[in-house]
Amino acid sequence: MAAAILFALVLGLLFLGVPVAISLGLSSIIVIAFLSHDSMSSVALQLFNASQHYTLLAIPFFILAASFMSTGGVAKRIIRFAIATVGHFRGGLAMASVLACMMFAALSGSSPATVVAIGTIAIAGMMQVGYSKEFAAGIIANAGTLGILIPPSIVMVVYAAATDVSVGRMFLAGVIPGLVAGGMLMITIYIVARIKNLPAEPWRGFGEILQGGKQAGWGLFLIVIIIGGIYGGVFTPTEAAAVAAVYAFLIAIFVYRDMGPLRDIPWVPEDAPTKTRIGFSATVYGLSLFGLWMTLSFFAFGESEAMSLGLRFWIGVIAGLSAMIAYTIWRDPESSLARVPGHLVAGLPIWGRNLGLIVRRFPGAMFHEDTRKVMVDASKTTLMLMFIIVNALLFAHVLTSERIPQAITGLMLDAGFNWFTFLIAVNILLLIGGQFMEPSGLLLIVAPVVFPIAIELGVDPIHLGIIMVVNMEIGMITPPIGLNLFVTSGITGMSLLKVVKAAAPFVAVLLVFLVIVTYVPQLSITLPYALMGPEIVSR
Repeated sequence: MAAAILFALVLGLLFLGVPVAISLGLSSIIVIAFLSHDSMSSVALQLFNASQHYTLLAIPFFILAASFMSTGGVAKRIIRFAIATVGHFRGGLAMASVLACMMFAALSGSSPATVVAIGTIAIAGMMQVGYSKEFAAGIIANAGTLGILIPPSIVMVVYAAATDVSVGRMFLAGVIPGLVAGGMLMITIYIVARIKNLPAEPWRGFGEILQGGKQAGWGLFLIVIIIGGIYGGVFTPTEAAAVAAVYAFLIAIFVYRDMGPLRDIPWVPEDAPTKTRIGFSATVYGLSLFGLWMTLSFFAFGESEAMSLGLRFWIGVIAGLSAMIAYTIWRDPESSLARVPGHLVAGLPIWGRNLGLIVRRFPGAMFHEDTRKVMVDASKTTLMLMFIIVNALLFAHVLTSERIPQAITGLMLDAGFNWFTFLIAVNILLLIGGQFMEPSGLLLIVAPVVFPIAIELGVDPIHLGIIMVVNMEIGMITPPIGLNLFVTSGITGMSLLKVVKAAAPFVAVLLVFLVIVTYVPQLSITLPYALMGPEIVSR
């Protein structure tokens, strides 16, 4: 009786247009007050416990990092690198847009942020070389969904908080499915491009790939920090999110300088002599190689006696000096080893000038208008999402206290459900629900119900999480509430109906991918099992 009333209240309030968070919280309070043996004091206790949930701290930091990366010009550098890599294939610009979405997804953890950051640039670029606006919009709307599948993913953090599984295992589980989904979209684009004779970008050589990688490298290094730091045992996913937010701020403000007090101030003045440019660039490459080696070796070896800090330091110094010398000789017209010190010394004033600017402008950067805007936007998103999560955890508490999942499990087992048919039912439920609800809210409603059933039927909890995330992806591009459809409509000026029609052919690809992910669990569990072992859940 209580279960029927609880679900009826939630669905009724949702159909009346009440926000998801209020629908969940109000329904839970009504059931506790009138139908449950639980005390009303449990409401305050559950709200307090939810606000103290350590895993949820990762969400505001990942949102903040995504905001800085979206604003700080990282997207255009990633797109250049993607075009240099795959743009020369037939339909290459569209394939490059998918690749760029995959890379930006690994920085942002957000699907709408990926659509806005990449779509704003890529759709206009595709139209300029002959792609239809509808085709370009359909690609971006679908590829943007990879933002919640490729780690780090905010939706994965929400699932982990709702079910008490490992965030690290969820992030690992999303790697292979994310690559497979992106690959399937790119193969589909290539086939369509061959049929429709879509244009290909000219091959610009490996030099363009290196140049594009160099420009995007500072942003893409965030992936190394997050993934390497978590699985190297340096910090937890929550700590990784905090580090990512700080790193994104520093890169956007002081390295790329697309925002903040140093906006449009170049690192090297246009009138700088060639010798100075060579010396400065050589030291940049040398220090970058040293920093990269020290970071990666620390993630890989930690405090290993075989690879001590001193040994790693000297290896890094030798590698960095070698890079400086090699670059200087390569760029110097006379290619003389004796001239290397002179070039390096000539580049030092550039370092002095820029370091001085950073030190003087750092306090101002903390309170700059651009920084405030990013912080406010990230705070609004965080408050909206956390309000949903807190109320959803109260809803999950009511489900648990009334033993509703156990009752549903008994009914399904009595009806003859096994893991195969259960997963079909879960997919149908989520595909329908995803058309009407925001992903995090739907996941927080469904996960506490289906999770105990899945465990009872022998479904791996990490595999179940990836299945749910892929369903959330598809929900973001299906009407009437598909968030990516509204975002794509906003950045293109197209009507929602046109965006839906444009996205539909590629939704079919993701539906095929959903079937593969559902019934080939090795895609999801191979990496987590290999690096961290299976998830242990007590029944």
